[in-house]
Amino acid sequence: MIIDAHQHFWTLARGDYPWPNEDVAAIFKDFGPYDLLPLLKENGVTQTVLVQATDTVAETQYLLEVGNKCDVVAGVVGWVDLSAPNAVDVIDDLRIDPMLKGLRPMLQNIDSTDWILGEDVAVALSHMEQVGLRFDALIQPRHLGVVEALAQKFPDLQIVIDHVAKPAMGQGQMPDAKWVSEMNSLANFENVFCKLSGMITEIGPEWVFEDIAPFARHILHCFGPAKTLYGSDWPVVNLAGDYGRWIKVVELLLEPFEAFERDQIMGINAQKFYGLRI
Repeated sequence: MIIDAHQHFWTLARGDYPWPNEDVAAIFKDFGPYDLLPLLKENGVTQTVLVQATDTVAETQYLLEVGNKCDVVAGVVGWVDLSAPNAVDVIDDLRIDPMLKGLRPMLQNIDSTDWILGEDVAVALSHMEQVGLRFDALIQPRHLGVVEALAQKFPDLQIVIDHVAKPAMGQGQMPDAKWVSEMNSLANFENVFCKLSGMITEIGPEWVFEDIAPFARHILHCFGPAKTLYGSDWPVVNLAGDYGRWIKVVELLLEPFEAFERDQIMGINAQKFYGLRI
């Protein structure tokens, strides 16, 4: 069983996507189930988690509709303005659909690094914690300390870091000491996990395995096989490679692990983290 814990669909004519745009021509078009299904079959992937791509409730409703019609989608991570006065009501309206498994506030796009720790957001986060919705942390290295504070404040809120927090990579760069230390610290929290995803697009098409390996190996070391999740970040991955190339890189990285540990990373952890019914 392989579960892709991070992929996207979008229909640009819906009109609420500031990105993708003309600057990323390779993915500036519609992507849906029929584009993905052959790739999943070719690479032995059985289920996916469909993740929001823009900050509107309307898109989340669209993803839930698509997910319920697509057998391979096991869950949806949506978006709600967690600072809105009616955030709890909006969350409850959305989670009537059991396909909704989590929310992602797109912290990388918010100027204030500690926005997520504001009192106006705490009510919605507490509600997510109570009802079992997971928190996808789309962040940059500047947010790692903030995520640690979040994990302390809401110990029952299950958090997963997307794309290893997007550290600077490529051209022979090694992990910097601050990223290494903060990832080590976060890995000590029982409620914090990490997705092995989105890495090659942080470098671009010129990436080589040696650019990726030191960062991925640190994640695998500190989070371990029980708290690391495989994700493709398709179709964004097409900006620097393709679906099959990335999954082969992950499989190469996992060669030192036992078979069950590989199974955990490639599917079991996603099933447990998101509470998927496979």
